[in-house]
Amino acid sequence: MRLVCISDTHSRHEKMLPIPDGDALIHAGDLTGSGSIPKGFEAIEWLGSLPHSYKLLIAGNHDFCFEDYGPWMREQCENCGVIYLEDESTVINGVKFHGSPWTPFFRNMSFNAHPDLMAKKMALVPNDTNVLITHGPPLGIFDWIPDLGERVGSFELAKTIDRLPNLKAHIFGHIHEGYGFGVRESDGIKFANASTCTERYKPTNPPIIIDLGVEF
Repeated sequence: MRLVCISDTHSRHEKMLPIPDGDALIHAGDLTGSGSIPKGFEAIEWLGSLPHSYKLLIAGNHDFCFEDYGPWMREQCENCGVIYLEDESTVINGVKFHGSPWTPFFRNMSFNAHPDLMAKKMALVPNDTNVLITHGPPLGIFDWIPDLGERVGSFELAKTIDRLPNLKAHIFGHIHEGYGFGVRESDGIKFANASTCTERYKPTNPPIIIDLGVEF
């Protein structure tokens, strides 16, 4: 199964680089910039128009419309053929995906969580998850912000990843400066910070391709 991974398009999807073909397109949140309902509807329509057989979406910290008007946004996703995951799982061709929008608290944005709430949300991730989609990174992986001189990933998320014996890939965004792909040597998990926008909010980072192979 080929996954095409993007994130943090911030309503700048019309200026993105071409999106490659694949079996499933995964958007790891911040579909919008302002979080308004019109911008959310517009971006969902664009996502639904893409040719991939499956389109999976989670919300991000800019996507206020998903937190405040969840039923409306979910209905729009269903109408456009987009699978929206909010602390939910779906199985595609035997591969179990789980999506969660939560990130550590920052400026009181959407789907922000203090450590106690973050731990509760991470406890909802099933042990048999194969592909984890979150908006933010785990602590220590593609989470470095040079201007702050620190890592800002989630400790609770990092602990969750370590308890998932069947995890093959983790896809996220949120930290634009952390864009990149890598494979952890200790367990072979593929990590992708698929932020489309750079730290200057230019949508110039190319989509990241993950091939899951035939292990399923």
